[in-house]
Amino acid sequence: SEHLQKTGIPSGSQDKVSVLDSGPEMAEPKLAVDPVATSNLSAKAPEFYPSGYNQNFNQNFTDSSFDDRCDGYLTLAEYVQDFLNHLTEQPGCFETEIEQFAETLNGWVIADEALQELVELIYQQATSVPNFSYMGARLCNYLSHHLTISPQSGNFRQLLLQRCRTEYENRDEATKGDETTRKQFHAFVLFLAELYLNLEIKGTKGQVTRAEILQEGLRELLNALFSNPVDSNLICAVKLLKLTGSVLEDAWKEKGKNDMEEMIQRIENVVLDANCSRDVKHMLLKLVELRSSNWGRVHGTTPHAEATPENDPNYFMNEPTFYTSDGVPFTAADPDYQEKYQELLEREDLFPYYEENGADLSGPGELYFDEIDDEMDPEIEEAYEKFCLESEHKRKQ
Repeated sequence: SEHLQKTGIPSGSQDKVSVLDSGPEMAEPKLAVDPVATSNLSAKAPEFYPSGYNQNFNQNFTDSSFDDRCDGYLTLAEYVQDFLNHLTEQPGCFETEIEQFAETLNGWVIADEALQELVELIYQQATSVPNFSYMGARLCNYLSHHLTISPQSGNFRQLLLQRCRTEYENRDEATKGDETTRKQFHAFVLFLAELYLNLEIKGTKGQVTRAEILQEGLRELLNALFSNPVDSNLICAVKLLKLTGSVLEDAWKEKGKNDMEEMIQRIENVVLDANCSRDVKHMLLKLVELRSSNWGRVHGTTPHAEATPENDPNYFMNEPTFYTSDGVPFTAADPDYQEKYQELLEREDLFPYYEENGADLSGPGELYFDEIDDEMDPEIEEAYEKFCLESEHKRKQ
């Protein structure tokens, strides 16, 4: 109505507005204007976020990096959890962003309680999120060497091992528990295995070693799993040995122990006596086979100067592959190599004027495609010359 008053139209004529005649013979009909619908919404209303939406996560990862932007976080837990989630979704960012993450923690974690909270957050992420155990172990190794705080209650590595010990001491009850309990325990076992492989400890002489306490712990965990041979426990034991078997056996042998022989004997007893499924027994037998092949490790080959087909199984590895007229591949390792190769040479003699890439080697006056116009289109020729120049430039670089 305010608009109508400004234009000089009486408020009473809102329903029908007359329009000037467009000509002497014809006048447009009167148009009806619907009342304007009003809205109760306010332009100053706060933004809407769906339930479960983490606003800080979106703000801090808009360009897929985790630089020094912790001002938007209210608590340490919020900041660390967002970084762990980011690392879970984009594990390739570890190398580029871990240094900044550690620097931020050094400015934030200045009390014992904060360090305890940091350890718990990483432990929970590594044992509850699938496939994060390896990345969690790498993260723990880096922080154990780069966090400056070292309170009387223990540094980062000591607190982490204390947290793992709490779960370790409940191993017998966990292997006998319900499905959920066993699942949580198995996640812990695999995380501990990754810690054993990735956690580096510097000795008094500067040498880097593994945590020996974890080595002994893994042996006891294997004993607990085999003592309760249900399918899920046995599958976890197979995963653990596939992951760490070669390293554990080497470490035990250095001490003169035959612990791995005892483990293999236990596996064979389980296959014979336990009431596990057929598939699990097959997995256990495959593990025994893997160990008999030295955990799939390849022995060092003979030096190249002394290598012969008799003493080096990789002697023919880099030899070229040829094909017979029937398309059957063969190499120099084939017993009929000479005969097949001679047949290949005779077959190529049928086309004496062509190389393998199809280049015409015939001289002038020959009958092979001499009459075909081989001139390139000017545009194609220009593109080809440009390509040759770029290739030459890249080769010189």
